[in-house]
Amino acid sequence: MLNNIRPALERVLKPVGTVVARTRLSPNAITVVGTLGVAAGALVLFSRGEFFWGTMVITAFVLFDMLDGAVARVTGKISKFGAFLDSTMDRVADAAIFSGLMIGLYRDGQEPLAGVALYCMVAGVVVSYAKARAEGLGYTCNVGIAERAERLIVALVAAGLDGLGVPYILAVALWALAGLSTVTIGQRFATVYAQDRAAARPRDPAPEPRA
Repeated sequence: MLNNIRPALERVLKPVGTVVARTRLSPNAITVVGTLGVAAGALVLFSRGEFFWGTMVITAFVLFDMLDGAVARVTGKISKFGAFLDSTMDRVADAAIFSGLMIGLYRDGQEPLAGVALYCMVAGVVVSYAKARAEGLGYTCNVGIAERAERLIVALVAAGLDGLGVPYILAVALWALAGLSTVTIGQRFATVYAQDRAAARPRDPAPEPRA
């Protein structure tokens, strides 16, 4: 859903990307540094129950990581490997965020909610894999009400507010993400199934030319 604002976001990030490009920091380096920062914030701070400060650190590195595409476009260093690295590191960052939440909640004695965080992590991986596999088979799979951007925003906002003492917000967010991610998986399966069925239907034979 938030992918619809991607063109506008790219225009906003272009001037910042131009400035960062002058430091000669490569897009791939930005991707790796951003991912390491997110993982550190999640696995160190979230796992200790420091949800507010963890959210601040993670958000800072997520914003930094968003510059990789802008720098790549400004410098002309767009590559298939860069796209592969970016997608792979996104999965690492997502896993770190929900792992950190899971550990922090478990240590706080909230075992059931820690289990929901684990489910969100697994479901997020399935959502992403379903799209990648579908596209690898030649199908389109750009559907879903809970894509990566939505999941990330909901999780971070809820974790930050929980860290400020807002009650139940993290529990509500994680349960909602679990449900929405499940729906998204179903949407992607249904979309690919429909395309596969359409491709398997016999086509009407072309009419024979008249004499």
